[in-house]
Amino acid sequence: MRLDELFLEMDLEFFGSGQHGIGVDSAVKLIGKENIFFLDVRTREENELLQFPFAVNIPVNEIPKRLEEIPKNKLVIIFCSSLVRAAMVYAYLLEKGYDELKILLASTEQLVTLLKPKPIYARK
Repeated sequence: MRLDELFLEMDLEFFGSGQHGIGVDSAVKLIGKENIFFLDVRTREENELLQFPFAVNIPVNEIPKRLEEIPKNKLVIIFCSSLVRAAMVYAYLLEKGYDELKILLASTEQLVTLLKPKPIYARK
Protein backbone atom coordinates (compact mmCIF):
# COMPACT_ATOMS: atom_id res chain seq x y z
CA MET A 1 0.00 0.00 0.00
CA ARG A 2 1.28 3.47 -0.80
CA LEU A 3 1.99 5.97 1.94
CA ASP A 4 -0.58 8.46 0.68
CA GLU A 5 -3.25 5.73 0.82
CA LEU A 6 -2.18 4.82 4.36
CA PHE A 7 -2.46 8.42 5.49
CA LEU A 8 -5.98 8.64 4.08
CA GLU A 9 -6.98 5.80 6.43
CA MET A 10 -5.50 7.50 9.49
CA ASP A 11 -8.59 9.39 10.57
CA LEU A 12 -10.18 10.06 13.96
CA GLU A 13 -11.47 6.50 14.17
CA PHE A 14 -7.98 5.11 13.52
CA PHE A 15 -6.28 7.21 16.20
CA GLY A 16 -9.23 7.14 18.57
CA SER A 17 -9.33 3.34 18.55
CA GLY A 18 -5.70 3.16 19.61
CA GLN A 19 -5.03 0.39 17.10
CA HIS A 20 -1.67 1.94 16.27
CA GLY A 21 -0.23 1.85 19.77
CA ILE A 22 0.41 -0.17 22.88
CA GLY A 23 0.83 1.12 26.40
CA VAL A 24 4.02 0.53 28.32
CA ASP A 25 2.33 -1.66 30.96
CA SER A 26 0.96 -3.99 28.28
CA ALA A 27 4.21 -4.02 26.31
CA VAL A 28 6.36 -4.93 29.31
CA LYS A 29 4.21 -8.02 29.85
CA LEU A 30 5.10 -9.15 26.31
CA ILE A 31 8.88 -9.08 26.81
CA GLY A 32 10.30 -12.52 26.10
CA LYS A 33 7.23 -13.81 24.26
CA GLU A 34 8.16 -15.75 21.13
CA ASN A 35 5.65 -14.04 18.82
CA ILE A 36 6.74 -10.49 19.75
CA PHE A 37 9.58 -8.48 18.19
CA PHE A 38 10.67 -5.29 19.94
CA LEU A 39 12.24 -2.86 17.47
CA ASP A 40 14.35 -0.07 18.96
CA VAL A 41 14.81 2.63 16.29
CA ARG A 42 17.04 4.93 18.34
CA THR A 43 20.49 5.83 17.02
CA ARG A 44 23.52 3.65 17.68
CA GLU A 45 24.84 6.30 20.06
CA GLU A 46 21.62 6.27 22.09
CA ASN A 47 21.67 2.48 22.18
CA GLU A 48 25.27 2.48 23.45
CA LEU A 49 24.23 4.67 26.38
CA LEU A 50 21.07 2.70 27.21
CA GLN A 51 20.46 -0.80 25.87
CA PHE A 52 17.31 -2.88 26.02
CA PRO A 53 18.44 -6.52 25.73
CA PHE A 54 14.96 -7.72 24.75
CA ALA A 55 14.92 -5.48 21.66
CA VAL A 56 16.75 -5.34 18.35
CA ASN A 57 18.28 -1.95 17.65
CA ILE A 58 17.94 -0.83 14.03
CA PRO A 59 18.29 2.95 13.77
CA VAL A 60 15.82 4.75 11.51
CA ASN A 61 18.48 5.50 8.91
CA GLU A 62 19.32 1.78 8.64
CA ILE A 63 15.75 0.44 8.35
CA PRO A 64 15.64 0.31 4.51
CA LYS A 65 18.93 -1.62 4.33
CA ARG A 66 18.03 -4.01 7.17
CA LEU A 67 14.34 -4.61 6.45
CA GLU A 68 14.85 -8.38 6.18
CA GLU A 69 15.79 -8.45 9.89
CA ILE A 70 12.28 -7.37 10.87
CA PRO A 71 9.92 -10.37 10.87
CA LYS A 72 6.53 -10.16 9.20
CA ASN A 73 5.20 -13.14 11.17
CA LYS A 74 5.40 -11.47 14.60
CA LEU A 75 3.87 -8.47 16.28
CA VAL A 76 6.47 -5.71 15.93
CA ILE A 77 6.49 -3.17 18.76
CA ILE A 78 8.44 -0.09 17.67
CA PHE A 79 9.96 2.36 20.11
CA CYS A 80 12.36 5.29 20.36
CA SER A 81 13.01 8.00 22.91
CA SER A 82 10.11 10.28 21.98
CA LEU A 83 7.64 8.43 19.67
CA VAL A 84 8.53 10.55 16.60
CA ARG A 85 10.90 8.08 14.96
CA ALA A 86 8.72 5.15 15.98
CA ALA A 87 5.77 6.76 14.17
CA MET A 88 7.89 7.28 11.05
CA VAL A 89 9.01 3.65 11.03
CA TYR A 90 5.44 2.50 11.73
CA ALA A 91 4.20 4.23 8.57
CA TYR A 92 7.18 2.98 6.55
CA LEU A 93 6.66 -0.64 7.62
CA LEU A 94 2.94 -0.45 6.87
CA GLU A 95 3.82 0.71 3.39
CA LYS A 96 6.21 -2.25 3.05
CA GLY A 97 3.44 -4.74 3.82
CA TYR A 98 3.79 -5.26 7.56
CA ASP A 99 0.42 -5.44 9.26
CA GLU A 100 1.18 -6.53 12.83
CA LEU A 101 2.66 -3.30 14.20
CA LYS A 102 2.31 -1.21 17.33
CA ILE A 103 4.03 1.95 18.48
CA LEU A 104 5.09 1.87 22.12
CA LEU A 105 3.20 4.82 23.57
CA ALA A 106 5.86 5.70 26.11
CA SER A 107 9.24 7.32 26.34
CA THR A 108 12.37 5.34 27.11
CA GLU A 109 12.30 6.90 30.59
CA GLN A 110 8.88 5.38 31.23
CA LEU A 111 10.09 2.03 29.95
CA VAL A 112 13.16 2.14 32.19
CA THR A 113 10.98 2.94 35.21
CA LEU A 114 8.96 -0.23 34.66
CA LEU A 115 12.12 -2.29 34.28
CA LYS A 116 13.68 -1.30 37.58
CA PRO A 117 14.10 -4.15 40.09
CA LYS A 118 11.16 -3.25 42.33
CA PRO A 119 8.50 -3.25 39.54
CA ILE A 120 10.01 -6.41 38.04
CA TYR A 121 10.00 -8.14 41.44
CA ALA A 122 6.41 -7.01 42.10
CA ARG A 123 5.23 -8.69 38.86
CA LYS A 124 6.57 -12.10 39.94
